[in-house]
Amino acid sequence: MRIVFATDLSDANEAAIESRTCLECLDNIGVGEVHLLTVVPDNVSSGLPGMGAATDAREALAPQRRVFERAGFEVETHVARGTPHRRINGLAERLDADMIVVGSRGEAPLRNRLVGGTVRNVARTAVRPLLVERIEETPDGHAVKKEHLFRDVLYATDFSENAARAYDFFPTLTGATERAYLLHVGSPSDSGSTSDAEARLEELATDLRDRTGFEVETNVRSGKPVDEITAEEERVGATTTLVGARGTSRLRRLLLGSTAESVVARGSNNVLLVPPEAAAPR
Repeated sequence: MRIVFATDLSDANEAAIESRTCLECLDNIGVGEVHLLTVVPDNVSSGLPGMGAATDAREALAPQRRVFERAGFEVETHVARGTPHRRINGLAERLDADMIVVGSRGEAPLRNRLVGGTVRNVARTAVRPLLVERIEETPDGHAVKKEHLFRDVLYATDFSENAARAYDFFPTLTGATERAYLLHVGSPSDSGSTSDAEARLEELATDLRDRTGFEVETNVRSGKPVDEITAEEERVGATTTLVGARGTSRLRRLLLGSTAESVVARGSNNVLLVPPEAAAPR
């Protein structure tokens, strides 16, 4: 698999890259080629944030490149100038990448930091699967919020075609996932359809067990989707939430459904977002 790993050269992103378990998770799902990308906004002419004394962005990428290389990945570095989400998605398309990885602390954008609005814009325009890795501040600096990225995956489905595309991504995670939790959130007014949803989830669970060997549990909840997804994340201890997104025209290329957008923008869990017409993993 080939991925684009977007970094803002901050301590937070460095912490994510240096997390041994995260590197192992990427290796376990078959990632062999990493394209490390940093984007310099057009309004930054010198003294790039996060670079310290370095004046060359490519030089500043070198330590992060070495981390990936020591872990056994083939690595290329890229420096682009422009709007971050456009450059990130543009490189992923040009390379025919299987996945984009970005780090997020859930804050408002600060200069060229890949957080907040930039992550949301990457998600809105991506045509490749996107992994949003949550990073948190600790007394010692920054660290990934949840290690073992794909060990416990919560899959939220509304039984749509978009959700089915996300479900079809499960076999890619076979080397790293141990448990999968399948969730459907229904409306309180649709209580009569609970049994139907339970049956459909169980069909998916049986198929997933047969195809992957995962331990699989199912659950049907009722209420506001984002609230119930968040509650289920905590209940089962999910490390990543897998969701599909709705596609619209090529003009926007991807307009997230309100649930998927809120899970990315407001949630605290790692999120693997699979858009329509995603490239098949190699």
